[in-house]
Amino acid sequence: MSALKILVIPGSLRSGSLNARLAAVAIDELVRADVEVTLLSLGDFPLPIYDGDLETSGVPKHAVNLKRMIGAHHGVLLVTPEYNSSLPPLLKNAIDWVSRVQDAHETRGEVFRGRPFAIAAASGGRLGGSRCLQALRLVLSACRALVIPNRLALSFANDAYDETDRLKHAADREVLSAMVRRLVDVAQQMK
Repeated sequence: MSALKILVIPGSLRSGSLNARLAAVAIDELVRADVEVTLLSLGDFPLPIYDGDLETSGVPKHAVNLKRMIGAHHGVLLVTPEYNSSLPPLLKNAIDWVSRVQDAHETRGEVFRGRPFAIAAASGGRLGGSRCLQALRLVLSACRALVIPNRLALSFANDAYDETDRLKHAADREVLSAMVRRLVDVAQQMK
Protein backbone atom coordinates (compact mmCIF):
# COMPACT_ATOMS: atom_id res chain seq x y z
CA MET A 1 0.00 0.00 0.00
CA SER A 2 1.32 3.46 -0.90
CA ALA A 3 2.22 5.94 1.79
CA LEU A 4 -0.29 8.58 2.79
CA LYS A 5 0.70 11.92 1.25
CA ILE A 6 -0.11 15.25 2.87
CA LEU A 7 0.56 18.62 1.23
CA VAL A 8 1.36 21.58 3.51
CA ILE A 9 0.82 25.06 2.07
CA PRO A 10 1.75 28.19 4.03
CA GLY A 11 -0.35 31.16 2.93
CA SER A 12 2.57 33.58 3.38
CA LEU A 13 5.78 34.21 1.48
CA ARG A 14 7.14 36.72 4.00
CA SER A 15 10.61 36.12 5.35
CA GLY A 16 10.30 35.08 8.99
CA SER A 17 6.60 34.29 8.59
CA LEU A 18 4.90 33.07 11.76
CA ASN A 19 2.83 30.78 9.56
CA ALA A 20 5.79 29.25 7.76
CA ARG A 21 7.18 28.55 11.22
CA LEU A 22 3.92 26.90 12.30
CA ALA A 23 3.90 24.89 9.06
CA ALA A 24 7.36 23.55 9.94
CA VAL A 25 6.12 22.43 13.36
CA ALA A 26 3.10 20.77 11.73
CA ILE A 27 5.38 19.00 9.26
CA ASP A 28 7.35 17.53 12.16
CA GLU A 29 4.09 16.26 13.67
CA LEU A 30 3.02 14.76 10.32
CA VAL A 31 6.38 13.02 9.91
CA ARG A 32 5.97 11.51 13.39
CA ALA A 33 2.58 10.23 12.17
CA ASP A 34 4.50 8.32 9.45
CA VAL A 35 3.12 10.41 6.61
CA GLU A 36 4.90 11.49 3.42
CA VAL A 37 4.87 15.30 3.53
CA THR A 38 5.38 17.87 0.79
CA LEU A 39 5.90 21.53 1.65
CA LEU A 40 4.75 23.81 -1.14
CA SER A 41 5.48 27.51 -1.58
CA LEU A 42 2.83 29.53 -3.39
CA GLY A 43 5.75 31.63 -4.61
CA ASP A 44 6.58 28.75 -6.95
CA PHE A 45 3.13 29.12 -8.56
CA PRO A 46 2.83 32.83 -9.44
CA LEU A 47 -0.66 33.70 -10.58
CA PRO A 48 -2.31 36.88 -11.83
CA ILE A 49 -5.19 38.25 -9.78
CA TYR A 50 -8.21 36.16 -10.74
CA ASP A 51 -10.25 37.75 -13.50
CA GLY A 52 -12.90 35.98 -15.55
CA ASP A 53 -11.70 37.81 -18.65
CA LEU A 54 -8.24 36.28 -18.20
CA GLU A 55 -9.82 32.87 -17.83
CA THR A 56 -11.35 33.10 -21.32
CA SER A 57 -7.78 32.81 -22.65
CA GLY A 58 -7.28 29.70 -20.54
CA VAL A 59 -6.38 28.97 -16.96
CA PRO A 60 -2.72 29.87 -16.20
CA LYS A 61 -0.34 26.90 -16.28
CA HIS A 62 0.68 27.56 -12.66
CA ALA A 63 -2.95 27.13 -11.57
CA VAL A 64 -3.11 23.83 -13.45
CA ASN A 65 0.17 22.71 -11.88
CA LEU A 66 -0.97 23.75 -8.40
CA LYS A 67 -4.23 21.89 -8.84
CA ARG A 68 -2.35 18.77 -9.96
CA MET A 69 0.00 19.05 -6.98
CA ILE A 70 -3.01 19.15 -4.64
CA GLY A 71 -4.52 16.22 -6.53
CA ALA A 72 -1.36 14.14 -6.03
CA HIS A 73 -1.87 14.23 -2.25
CA HIS A 74 -4.39 12.55 0.03
CA GLY A 75 -4.85 15.58 2.29
CA VAL A 76 -3.92 19.26 2.55
CA LEU A 77 -2.95 21.48 5.47
CA LEU A 78 -3.28 25.22 4.85
CA VAL A 79 -1.45 27.46 7.34
CA THR A 80 -2.39 31.08 6.82
CA PRO A 81 -1.84 34.53 8.24
CA GLU A 82 -4.78 36.81 8.93
CA TYR A 83 -4.98 40.07 7.01
CA ASN A 84 -7.61 42.53 8.20
CA SER A 85 -9.63 39.72 9.82
CA SER A 86 -9.66 37.65 6.65
CA LEU A 87 -7.62 35.68 4.11
CA PRO A 88 -4.42 36.99 2.58
CA PRO A 89 -4.83 37.72 -1.13
CA LEU A 90 -2.07 35.23 -2.05
CA LEU A 91 -4.01 32.26 -0.65
CA LYS A 92 -7.47 33.40 -1.75
CA ASN A 93 -6.24 34.02 -5.29
CA ALA A 94 -4.64 30.56 -5.46
CA ILE A 95 -7.89 28.94 -4.31
CA ASP A 96 -9.89 30.97 -6.83
CA TRP A 97 -7.67 29.90 -9.74
CA VAL A 98 -7.46 26.24 -8.68
CA SER A 99 -11.25 26.13 -8.44
CA ARG A 100 -11.38 26.98 -12.16
CA VAL A 101 -9.12 24.10 -13.32
CA GLN A 102 -10.84 21.21 -15.02
CA ASP A 103 -8.75 18.35 -16.35
CA ALA A 104 -10.24 15.75 -18.70
CA HIS A 105 -12.78 13.37 -17.17
CA GLU A 106 -13.44 15.48 -14.08
CA THR A 107 -15.71 18.29 -13.00
CA ARG A 108 -14.42 21.77 -12.28
CA GLY A 109 -13.16 22.04 -8.72
CA GLU A 110 -13.15 18.27 -8.20
CA VAL A 111 -9.72 18.47 -6.55
CA PHE A 112 -11.34 20.08 -3.51
CA ARG A 113 -13.83 17.25 -3.08
CA GLY A 114 -11.41 14.33 -3.18
CA ARG A 115 -9.38 14.96 -0.04
CA PRO A 116 -9.71 16.50 3.43
CA PHE A 117 -8.35 19.93 4.28
CA ALA A 118 -7.05 21.06 7.66
CA ILE A 119 -6.61 24.73 8.48
CA ALA A 120 -4.33 26.56 10.89
CA ALA A 121 -3.22 30.11 11.52
CA ALA A 122 -0.59 31.86 13.60
CA SER A 123 -0.86 35.45 14.75
CA GLY A 124 0.92 37.74 17.15
CA GLY A 125 -2.47 38.67 18.61
CA ARG A 126 -4.71 36.94 21.11
CA LEU A 127 -7.19 35.56 18.54
CA GLY A 128 -4.50 33.63 16.69
CA GLY A 129 -5.99 34.20 13.26
CA SER A 130 -9.34 32.65 14.19
CA ARG A 131 -11.32 35.15 12.09
CA CYS A 132 -9.26 34.21 9.05
CA LEU A 133 -9.90 30.53 9.73
CA GLN A 134 -13.63 31.19 9.71
CA ALA A 135 -13.31 32.91 6.34
CA LEU A 136 -11.06 30.15 4.98
CA ARG A 137 -13.52 27.45 6.09
CA LEU A 138 -16.30 29.35 4.30
CA VAL A 139 -14.28 29.65 1.06
CA LEU A 140 -13.25 25.98 1.09
CA SER A 141 -16.81 24.91 1.90
CA ALA A 142 -18.03 26.92 -1.10
CA CYS A 143 -15.59 24.81 -3.16
CA ARG A 144 -17.30 21.78 -1.57
CA ALA A 145 -14.12 20.76 0.24
CA LEU A 146 -14.26 18.60 3.35
CA VAL A 147 -12.66 20.77 6.04
CA ILE A 148 -11.99 18.78 9.19
CA PRO A 149 -13.43 20.34 12.34
CA ASN A 150 -10.10 20.42 14.18
CA ARG A 151 -8.15 23.62 13.58
CA LEU A 152 -5.34 25.52 15.22
CA ALA A 153 -5.42 29.27 15.88
CA LEU A 154 -2.02 29.94 17.46
CA SER A 155 -2.25 33.06 19.63
CA PHE A 156 0.76 35.21 20.58
CA ALA A 157 2.80 33.25 18.04
CA ASN A 158 5.85 35.49 18.47
CA ASP A 159 6.33 33.86 21.88
CA ALA A 160 4.85 30.39 21.23
CA TYR A 161 8.10 28.51 20.61
CA ASP A 162 10.90 27.21 22.79
CA GLU A 163 14.62 27.41 21.98
CA THR A 164 14.34 24.29 19.74
CA ASP A 165 11.52 25.87 17.67
CA ARG A 166 8.84 23.60 19.11
CA LEU A 167 5.56 24.80 20.57
CA LYS A 168 6.26 25.47 24.23
CA HIS A 169 2.68 25.36 25.55
CA ALA A 170 1.15 21.93 26.11
CA ALA A 171 -2.31 23.15 25.06
CA ASP A 172 -0.99 24.30 21.66
CA ARG A 173 0.86 21.00 21.15
CA GLU A 174 -2.29 19.05 22.00
CA VAL A 175 -4.44 21.03 19.53
CA LEU A 176 -1.83 20.58 16.78
CA SER A 177 -1.52 16.87 17.48
CA ALA A 178 -5.30 16.35 17.45
CA MET A 179 -5.62 18.28 14.18
CA VAL A 180 -2.86 16.22 12.53
CA ARG A 181 -4.33 12.94 13.78
CA ARG A 182 -7.76 13.87 12.45
CA LEU A 183 -6.38 14.95 9.07
CA VAL A 184 -4.40 11.71 8.75
CA ASP A 185 -7.38 9.56 9.83
CA VAL A 186 -9.80 11.21 7.40
CA ALA A 187 -7.26 11.17 4.56
CA GLN A 188 -6.67 7.47 5.19
CA GLN A 189 -10.44 6.80 5.07
CA MET A 190 -10.85 8.76 1.82
CA LYS A 191 -7.73 7.29 0.17
